[in-house]
Amino acid sequence: MVWKKKYTRWIVTLSSFLAVLLLIDSCLQFRMSKKEVNKFFTDKPQKGILESYIIHQQKINYLTVGHDSLPLVIFVHGSPGSLSAFIDFMADTALLKRAQLISVDRPGFGDSNFGYAEKSVKQQAAVLKPILVNHKNQRPIILVGHSLGGPVIARMAMDYPELVDGLVIVAGSIAPDLEPHEWFRGPMALPFIKWMIPRSFRASNDEIYHLKPELQDMLPLWKNIRANTIVIQGKKDVLVDPGNAAFAKKMMTSADVTLVEVEGMNHFVPWSNPELIRKAVIQLVSRER
Repeated sequence: MVWKKKYTRWIVTLSSFLAVLLLIDSCLQFRMSKKEVNKFFTDKPQKGILESYIIHQQKINYLTVGHDSLPLVIFVHGSPGSLSAFIDFMADTALLKRAQLISVDRPGFGDSNFGYAEKSVKQQAAVLKPILVNHKNQRPIILVGHSLGGPVIARMAMDYPELVDGLVIVAGSIAPDLEPHEWFRGPMALPFIKWMIPRSFRASNDEIYHLKPELQDMLPLWKNIRANTIVIQGKKDVLVDPGNAAFAKKMMTSADVTLVEVEGMNHFVPWSNPELIRKAVIQLVSRER
């Protein structure tokens, strides 16, 4: 009888623990369901279309809005995040007058193999390449990348310069020597702990933990970027060192680079200062037309 009570207590405790983990996971996914995306566009004049493809055994999900006769702007989110990070831009009438817009779920986020990150920035660029190839159609393509989306779009411009005409790097983590040393990344990557944290944070930790060597591999490739570039950086950014902006200017010797550095601005530019991104996109689109 005593054994049964202990066994029951253990089962209840374990079940409660797992229930809490599932609840936390469901609350911290940083993504929108297909139903939520469709609801967002209910009262919008131009509707969003969710599309996907399979490459290297990975599903890539993305949202398209606007006319394919216009220049193309592709938004790439940070970590954690999803295409929903730029959802308000997908209904921006000023942008939709000038461009077709795409927002992507990077590998490990949204509906792109949720919870299973792609640690290689080079490989992330490769799995997003089909969007560039399939939508190019002899028109300019501008890439917008926030935070960890910054090195991803930079790598795309390095590896596929013929497909990329402009970059907007927003608070991008691009300088390896400026990457913060966060002691908790290692423990969070341990198998026992890794599978106890929410899937969005698991994917985020996997890629951030391996980011510095990825950025070091990119060092000799910055000269390959020819795309006109605007770098937006807040000087009160505590997540990405503001010195990343100067790094971009120094390294991009083959490109025209404009720095937009703002006193008092933090890391969350897409939500706190969306007008800066809108202005940068319109500026680059106007130059490329």
